[in-house]
Parts: sequence; C-alpha cells; structure tokens
Amino acid sequence: MMRRRDFITLLGSATATWPLAARAQQPAMPVIGFIDPSSLDKYAPFLAAFRTGLDEAGFVEGRNLAIEFRWAEGRYDQLPALAADLVRRKVRVIVATGVTAALTVKAATTTIPIVFNTGGDPVKFGLVASLNRPGANVTGVASLGKVLVAKQFELLHELVPKAHTFAFPVNPNNAVADLDTSDAQAAASALGQKLLIVKAGSESDIDRAITAVGDQGGSALLMQVDPFLQTRRDQIVALTARHGIPAVYYYRDFAAAGGLMSYGTSLSDALRLVGTYTGRILKGEKPADLPVQQSVKVELVINLKTARALGLEVPMSLLMRVDEVIE
Repeated sequence: MMRRRDFITLLGSATATWPLAARAQQPAMPVIGFIDPSSLDKYAPFLAAFRTGLDEAGFVEGRNLAIEFRWAEGRYDQLPALAADLVRRKVRVIVATGVTAALTVKAATTTIPIVFNTGGDPVKFGLVASLNRPGANVTGVASLGKVLVAKQFELLHELVPKAHTFAFPVNPNNAVADLDTSDAQAAASALGQKLLIVKAGSESDIDRAITAVGDQGGSALLMQVDPFLQTRRDQIVALTARHGIPAVYYYRDFAAAGGLMSYGTSLSDALRLVGTYTGRILKGEKPADLPVQQSVKVELVINLKTARALGLEVPMSLLMRVDEVIE
C-alpha cells in the first residue's frame, strides 16, 4: 500500500510535468516572410494596414504569428538572396510587394504560398495563369497603378496646360520597365504630348535625370510606380522643387512630403487585403483557389503650398475632385 507521503510526492511530480506536456503539445507559432525592394522607413506607415488585414483573419503578430521582414533598400540585385533566405527558413507564406519582388519569389519556390501586391495586370507579368484561377502557389492583390498613368497625364495637363513636354523617369532595373514605358508613351500620345523617357536606376541617375528635365523648361514630370524610386522620395521632391518642375506621383506620401500632386491606389487599402489573404492561407486555403483581388480605392491629393510656390493656380474644377488638400 502506498503511504500518504509517497502519494503526495508522486502527485506533485506529475503536476510539475503537466505544464511542460501542455507546452509540448501546442503548435509552433507560424512564421511568414515579407519581402520588399524598398526600405522600412518608407514602408512603415503602411504596415499597420497589413497587420489590420491579418487581424481580420485572426492573426496578431507576437501573439499567434511571427513576421520575418526583408528589405532590399532599393537594390534589386539583393532580392534573389533575400527570397532564398526566406525559402531556406521554410516560412509558411511569403508576401512580396512589387512585380520584381513577386517574380523573384516565384522563381525561388513552387511550394511555399506567395501573396503579392502589384500594380497592373499580374497575368501579363506572368505571375498567375488567370485572375479568377491563379493556379500554382501564387495569388494576391492587383492595384490599378499601370491603368492610372493615363489619368495622371490628364490631371497634370489640366493643372499645367502650358507644359509642352512630359518627362517619365524609369528605373531600368524594374522587371516591367519596358511595359511601364509603353503605357506612358500611349498615354502621352493620346494627349498629343511629347514624352521624354529618362533613366533613373540610381541616386546619381535621379540627379542627372531631373536636372536635365529642369534645363529643358516647360516640362512636367510623372513618376514610374517603382519601389526604388519610392525610397528616393525626399530626393525627388527636393529636386523637382529646386528646378521648378510640376510633378504628379502615385503615392500620397510624395504629396505629403512636398510634392505637387498624387493620384493613385491607396497602398493601405491594398495591404489590408494582402493581410487578409495571408491569414486565410494560414488557415488552410490554397492560393490557387483564391482569385486575385483588385484594390480600387483611388486617392487624389494636391499640395496647395507647393502649387503656389510653382506659381500655379489650381482650377476649381480640379479642387472639387480632390480627396485631400494639403495646405
């Protein structure tokens, strides 16, 4: 017969092991990868929206999810190594922003689910087989970035009707540089405007390109939707101001930083959708069964202080259409 003291000792030992056993039975916290060609300081304001989308799907970073961020700091040649590192770590899902990053990740793995955020048609870029049935391990959110180029031309022409040349800085390292250039040329031709294509693949390229545009006079500028150019926001805004060049940008933060005008899809809205899709995949849904979503929320922002500095009078017809005026 077991003595009372021995029984209590045995019971205590068993109780001490219960928490260890319970912890051993808990599943490991899922880890996802997030790869972007730009930098954290430029992208940080939008990550809250991505986390909101994850939260809507039931995932909170640090509680039941871990995120491994990889930033290329504008160096596209770093993307293959960053993608390979995430694949080696066997993350559950990889989020890729921008066409170049998404294509790089797709080339790195055929098994890990990929959720992208891109502008334009992902079918044309070779990311998915179709919008309704993406196939394979890739799906995501497509913004209207490439479609909106024509509207950007119209808005800039309305604000600066005397501009006789439109400049279009392009990062040649971007996988879709040729397609972006073709879209811009078509939009310029529709307005009967001359288009100046300028190479902007490095910091020094940007200096030379915008200085050359300013030296021509009578020019206005549109920016390619490109992660590297986004990281050079402050440089670009300062240069256009110094040379007195009216410019329209895709992202609101350019106008907030002193740029004349922005017109483009809300990046926050797109990343919220990306977060939601990522959460659904973590719960077991397959990318091949998730149709590519469209982010259609568009924002027009005008910086009146910059307009006055450039000697521009914003037409009332344009002011009535803006979503935000920055004084």
